[in-house]
Amino acid sequence: QVQLVESGGGLVQPGGSLRLSCAASGSVFSSNAMAWYRQAPGQRRELVAALSSGGDTNYADSVKDRFTVSRDTVKNTLYLQMNSLKPDDTAVYYCNAGIWVGGDYYDMDYWGKGTLVTVSS
Repeated sequence: QVQLVESGGGLVQPGGSLRLSCAASGSVFSSNAMAWYRQAPGQRRELVAALSSGGDTNYADSVKDRFTVSRDTVKNTLYLQMNSLKPDDTAVYYCNAGIWVGGDYYDMDYWGKGTLVTVSS
């Protein structure tokens, strides 16, 4: 059974930082590409950052140079380091396990329940 559990969300002021974590079951983490998505109120869910099992990354243009995705294979945990946060980053952030094909990430139906990030003064 695949399990993805996100944590680390909260309230932060503009310009601040947060680090999100996603604890994954071993079978998913070792064989899949992983990604972070987010969904703001009234908006569609969007891909934020993706990481292949080989270490390749993709980022949404809106978060490039501010967010960094990484993984700890010993802890089976995916991270999202978020710096220089903006109010537009406010959303529920979800962890996903998927596949990496031709430099692009494709999600599979493995989702966590999400963690809320609120950027506000």
